[in-house]
Amino acid sequence: MPSELLKAVALPLALFAVLFGMGLSLVPADFRRVILSPKAKIVGLTCQLVLLPLVAFTLALAFGLPGELAVGLMVLAACPGGPTSNVITHLAKGDTALSVTLTAISSMVCVFTIPWIVAFSMDWFLGSGAAVQLPFWKTLGQLTLVTILPIVCGMAVRSARPSFAQRLERPAAVFSLVFLALIIAAAVLREKDLAHQFATAGPAAITLNLAALTLGFAAGWVAGLPRAQKVTIAVETGIQNGTLALAITLGLLDSASIAMPAVVYSLFMFLSGGLIIWWFGRPNGTVAKTL
Repeated sequence: MPSELLKAVALPLALFAVLFGMGLSLVPADFRRVILSPKAKIVGLTCQLVLLPLVAFTLALAFGLPGELAVGLMVLAACPGGPTSNVITHLAKGDTALSVTLTAISSMVCVFTIPWIVAFSMDWFLGSGAAVQLPFWKTLGQLTLVTILPIVCGMAVRSARPSFAQRLERPAAVFSLVFLALIIAAAVLREKDLAHQFATAGPAAITLNLAALTLGFAAGWVAGLPRAQKVTIAVETGIQNGTLALAITLGLLDSASIAMPAVVYSLFMFLSGGLIIWWFGRPNGTVAKTL
């Protein structure tokens, strides 16, 4: 896929499909739950928006990642959960309503946190004279346009035509997953030193995924939440919006190297997500029910 076609067409279309599909499953009551029952939401959002970037920063230093790969890991950690996390939560018998609510709120809050985290990461790992720059206010405006607008559009369709929106949810999810696979393939093909980049970024990205899942579950356990909500927070913390991460790294930053952690993470999270579904979603999983 040509670079300009990827940036100008494929990435925006994929991201719109992902977030529009999420908007189809949302109603205003999802946001009111935060006020009425805030405990699980506060724990989940703290894990996603505060603790996960701190873990990513620590791992980037611990693994001694080169500057661009370290920035890529931070971009990934700054992104919210995605529709994939909602599907995994549902199949793992988690709290689907909580999952959708956390995904929606983090997607909107991240519009403001991503530019700051990415700017800090680039300054720390690449230096102020880095060739790649991310203008704060321009990025804020672009993220607002490409994230909040499709969610609002999806919610509008859900409000006007609820039965049509429900029929459209599954095709939108499949469409977004296919596009994510194509974008990952395009990112891989753009990278000339693929084996070295994978070998360098892989251990840190995989460790981040496992650490995020563990962090989310542990936070829910410390907070005394029910099993379903512990599973949900683990999934929401560990299953990131890979499409948004690739849109930032390949589209806004135009760097296949910075995209490598997101590529590895996006591939591995389907494996870890599948294991979560297998373990917690089993009908007779007595061990899982006790956790």
